[in-house]
Order: sequence, then structure tokens, then C-alpha cells
Amino acid sequence: MTIVDSPRLDSSLDIPLGGPSLPQERRLVTAIPGPKSIERMKRKAAAVASGVGTTIPVFTVAAGGGVLVDVDGNSLIDLGSGIAVTSVGNSNARVVAAVTAQLNQFTHTCFTVAPYDSYVEVAEALNRLTPGDHDKRSALFNSGAEAVENAVKIARHYTGKQAVVVFDHAYHGRTNLTMALTAKSMPYKSGFGPFAPEVYRAPMSYPFHDGLDGVTAAKKAISMIEKQIGAANLAAVMIEPIQGEGGFIVPADGFLPTLVAWAAANNVVFIADEVQTGFARTGDMFASDHEGIVPDVIVTAKGIAGGLPLSAVTGRAEIMDSAHVGGLGGTYGGNPLACVAALATIESYEQDNLVERAREIGAILTGRLNALRVNDPRIGDVRGRGALIAIELIDPVTGEPDAALTNRIAAESHKQGVIVLTCGTYGNVIRFLPPLSITDELLIEGIGVIADALASA
Repeated sequence: MTIVDSPRLDSSLDIPLGGPSLPQERRLVTAIPGPKSIERMKRKAAAVASGVGTTIPVFTVAAGGGVLVDVDGNSLIDLGSGIAVTSVGNSNARVVAAVTAQLNQFTHTCFTVAPYDSYVEVAEALNRLTPGDHDKRSALFNSGAEAVENAVKIARHYTGKQAVVVFDHAYHGRTNLTMALTAKSMPYKSGFGPFAPEVYRAPMSYPFHDGLDGVTAAKKAISMIEKQIGAANLAAVMIEPIQGEGGFIVPADGFLPTLVAWAAANNVVFIADEVQTGFARTGDMFASDHEGIVPDVIVTAKGIAGGLPLSAVTGRAEIMDSAHVGGLGGTYGGNPLACVAALATIESYEQDNLVERAREIGAILTGRLNALRVNDPRIGDVRGRGALIAIELIDPVTGEPDAALTNRIAAESHKQGVIVLTCGTYGNVIRFLPPLSITDELLIEGIGVIADALASA
């Protein structure tokens, strides 16, 4: 880490360009947050609804590679990637070039009014990349929550049934329907009801807590579904192959394949929500690939377009085509800027060996975090895949979740110039989502800062 005596950025005119050309270093010019960020946080409080929170109170002026530079000139190690969005890095050169070229052509026509090639090309790429070699169709939207809602819409229309099953610890969004699908009340649901009906919750495979093998855990969930809902009433089962906000929960082997087989036998659409796990993040192009499952429908967003707002629903042709003309779409869905960004992002995943890079990052993370776990019983579990790894923190005496410790570690890491995110139903999980463009040196330094914070907490 570099510590300097005076701010690198003296005025708004000195803001550096983003991208990998930024010095890849942790550099503290001021305390975190610095005076300029503090002033801007005051402006935020006066202008922005207080329900819109921030993880770290610094204002960004540039980002790239594995760092984020704030308005005070501090360079912070980025272990969050904007919640798994900037997997190819901020200001990825391919994405910047594609979006710049599109800006010089047109910014919008609305695909449902006057279509354009890039929307179709993104759909073709998704149909090719997502699990399974069956005939597929895709539809593009703006956010993960919007895509999730459309996946449910499509499944209900196709099956003629209404009920939807989701799982304990699930997170699927913050719109009305997706709040109903989401498990955690605070801060996502509390006070915002009533919620959409015909949504039911089944027990999730959570090996660290339930100790069950995957097939047994799946049979437990299926028994509940059959007894309390009935397959004849069930349109869809929706699940994150690795749960995100719920705590990076990796189900035991056999859990997902057993559910897929049951859904196929009962005319139930199996929907994989890969909003956070998709696009190389787990060391496979999709987390479903590792599990060997082929979802009927897959929902993607976050890492799809290098930071531009885009999401998608991709599924079996007969399911996707069941909706009538005009039943799917939206004003901004598949915006041309986002579409060309997605094509450039997908090119980066494939041409820059980012699936393999995610595995390399995962090996570093799990190796070093497990080494910490050996000597620190407060680390109850290390789990995840690829560049999607988490530690669950507990009271070593009682085994109970320790959210207070988790928050102290995150706060101290932020002060030391490392952006890290927390999650989990009990608020006791620290998640690691570094951009796949991060260097080994920065990643190892970031883990070291978190280890120091854990030791001093």
C-alpha cells in the first residue's frame, strides 16, 4: 500500500481516466471517507431518498482493473465488483469501444418499435451460451428483478398454473413480486407489503447448518411442495444455484439435479436465477454448468454487460414462445448501448480466458481463507466457487451467527481501503466478488487487510 501526504486529485479537472491503465495499488491519501466524500455525502442526504443506502461513503471518480479511485484521491481495492456487475473490470476496453461506437450511431429506438441487430445478437449469444443444446429463445430487460418477474410471468402463462416455489434464504429482487420471492425481511421487505400471492417457500440445502446430503434435502423440499401446494397447482420452482444475498449458500451435491428431475416429471418449469452467479463468476460460464443441470428457464443480469443495465430471460423455445405478441417487452429493455456492451463483455469472457481466471481467483481465496479458518474458530465456514467465495462468522462458543463481528471487520476493511460486502440471512457472511481483472497481488493484499481486521476485531 502507498500512503501519500497530499491528495492526488486537486480538482475535478484532475480526474484520471478509468480502466486498467489506473495504477493498480491501494493508496490512502486521506482517512476513509475523505473530506470531499464527506461533503458529497451531505449533498446526497439532502437530495437522495434516505432509503437508498451506500456500503462505503466514498464518491468514485475512476475505476479499472481491481481498484476504485475516490474523489479525494484514495485508491481502494475492489472486492465487490458493484455486486458482481463489473466482472470484466470497470471501463473494459472492449466495452468502452463498443459503447462509444454505438453512441455515434443512435442511443435508442425501443426494440419493440424499430428493432436493431445488437438485440438479436445478444439473444443468439445467450441461446448459445446457456446450459443445454435444445432450441431456445431470449427476451431482454433492464434489471435482474424485472427479468425474474418476466420469468414467472412466462412460466405461469405456459403451464396455466399460478403457484411459484422459492427457497429459504433466497433473494430475487425488490419489486412487489420479487419481494414476495425474497426471503429476508429487513431491509428488503419490511413495511412494504402486501406482497404478491401464490408464492411459497421450501427448505434450502444449507450443508453448514443442516448436515444433510443433497438428495435427502431435496426430498424434504419436494415433500413439503407436494403436501402444501401440489404439483398440479405449481407453475415454477425458482432457485439460485448458489444463493447470493442469502449467504453464498452452495447446496449439497444432488440437491439441484433431484429438483430438476422432479420438476420435469410434474410439468413444473425449473427457473435458475443466475443473476449473481452467471457469466464466469463461479469458474464456469454459469453455476448450473457445474451442477450438470439444464434449467428450463435461466435469468441473467449483473455481469452480462460490463456495468450497463441489461438483463435477460432465456429458455426453452416452447416455453418462451407461449407468451402472446406484446406480452413481453418494455421501453428500455435491450437498449442498444447495453446490447453492444453485452456483446463486448461476452467476447471478453470468451477471448480473455475469464472462466479460467475465476478459478484461479477462487483457488487463491479459498486457500488463504481456509488457512485463516484453521487458526480462528470464528470462521465457521468457507464456501463458494470461483470468484464467488464467502466466509460465515460465528460465535465459537455457541455457534450462533455473529453479525456484529462481521460488521466490524467490514468497517475496518473499508477504513483501510478495501471494499468488501456482507450478506446472509443473519448478516454474518463476508462475500468476496473481485473483478476478474484484478491482479493476484491486489487480491492477496486485500485478503491480508481483511485478515488483519479479523485479528483485531
